[in-house]
Amino acid sequence: GFRNMASFLSLISAFMLSVVIFSGAVVARGDVLELGDADFDYLAAEHETMLVKFYAPWCGHCKKLAPDFETAASRLKGTVPLAKVDCTASPDTCGRFGVTGYPTLKIFRNGEDSSSYDGPRSADGIVHYMKKQAGPNSVTLRSEADVEAFVNHFDASVVGFFSGPDSAQLAEFLKAAGVMRDHFRFAHTINMTLGLKHGVDTDVSISLSYHSLFFISPSLFPSLPLLECLTLLVFLFPFVSFGMCPHLTNENRDKLKGQDLLTAYYDLDYLRNPKGSNYWRNRVMKVGYQFASQGLSFAVANRRDFVDELEEEFGLGASDGGDLPFVTIRTQQGFKYTMREEFTRDGKSLERFLEDYFAGRLKRYIKSEPIPEKNKGPVKVVVAESFEEIVNDPEKDVLIEFYAPWCGHCKSLEPKYKELAEQLYSDPNIVIAKMDATANDVPQGFDVQGFPTIYFARADKKDQPKRYEGAREVKDFIKYLKREASHIPVVSGVREDL
Repeated sequence: GFRNMASFLSLISAFMLSVVIFSGAVVARGDVLELGDADFDYLAAEHETMLVKFYAPWCGHCKKLAPDFETAASRLKGTVPLAKVDCTASPDTCGRFGVTGYPTLKIFRNGEDSSSYDGPRSADGIVHYMKKQAGPNSVTLRSEADVEAFVNHFDASVVGFFSGPDSAQLAEFLKAAGVMRDHFRFAHTINMTLGLKHGVDTDVSISLSYHSLFFISPSLFPSLPLLECLTLLVFLFPFVSFGMCPHLTNENRDKLKGQDLLTAYYDLDYLRNPKGSNYWRNRVMKVGYQFASQGLSFAVANRRDFVDELEEEFGLGASDGGDLPFVTIRTQQGFKYTMREEFTRDGKSLERFLEDYFAGRLKRYIKSEPIPEKNKGPVKVVVAESFEEIVNDPEKDVLIEFYAPWCGHCKSLEPKYKELAEQLYSDPNIVIAKMDATANDVPQGFDVQGFPTIYFARADKKDQPKRYEGAREVKDFIKYLKREASHIPVVSGVREDL
């Protein structure tokens, strides 16, 4: 029939899209579907869930994303299709969906713009995020066992109990599930008896669950539409999105790390040892409840998933602590604290740690190389412990290079940077400095993503360091300093004869 013909045509279209004739050679285009003004509507409508990238060929961020997007498309083949729309060639489609910047990523369901994609931009991140997006917005529960299995999970879940398939509230619930599925897992049933065990006895009930704990039961805010209730909940109780004390994993870490977060790391394994895993989690929750109103979030994590990070970021080796949890706090500003006292089974040591944290008595953990005993060279060596003293010296203009020992660009810059320092060595107001950013924590205000990254901290503007974006010859640095420094630089010209 017509449906088969439509599928056949879409197959032919998809095939035509995946091959391009170029200079007489056939070039495969990978697994990302290319859609445009002519075919977007009918091809997008064929897929229950699809991730679409709206881009422009000239856009740098788009080029950077492209290989990860391609890899994710290959790995998600047969689960969730990934597509791209070139907005310079298809301005109508991009205009219709309100695309104003590139790349814009959106999730479509059956051809409808469902939500913007706000997950990670790495291949792994896209794959994990879109796997969760696949399938229905809300799972249908048909038995008591279904309810138990769905609720006994360490991500926050919403279950709707309805009296029948024609309930207007069910339609509203499914709509809300489409919008809110990033925050909660959704399930529903039209068999009211399944809710009796959980104290659900009204015609329409919405329950928030977390590991079989029902936080809020029947009809949350009776006067509000359901979608507004759930939106309000996410804002009122940020912990609801993941539960009071969620399981931090490599997949949800980016979402959880946008807050001041205490994490207890131990041998957490919900599949092989649910009882032991919950034992420590319950200890953290019990103490956490006392401090929940003070703006700190709590999580538990499997120590094995974060071995490198614990060692790199907090100086904690795998043998530290034995079977007892490690506890760390990382704030939104990037400040780090570790609990040095052993985790006691009565939770008292965690309580003391939190009391000290909120009273401002804890010393921040800073990863730092030792301060060098000799530092008389033209380029001053800075470590995290000496950063404040050298770089934030209010009497000095400081140009600082953040480098990595293995970085080739840094090695090629080294002789020029040293020559610059020699030329300015006799100027008491200017310091040319460098810091190994792999062995030292980079302070707040200095955004170091790649190497080398160079910043200028002017004597009278230490709170506003400026990233150096110019060319990297000695003359370019000197020209920059003549323009930006608080004093006219004294250039000795020591090496002009070379």
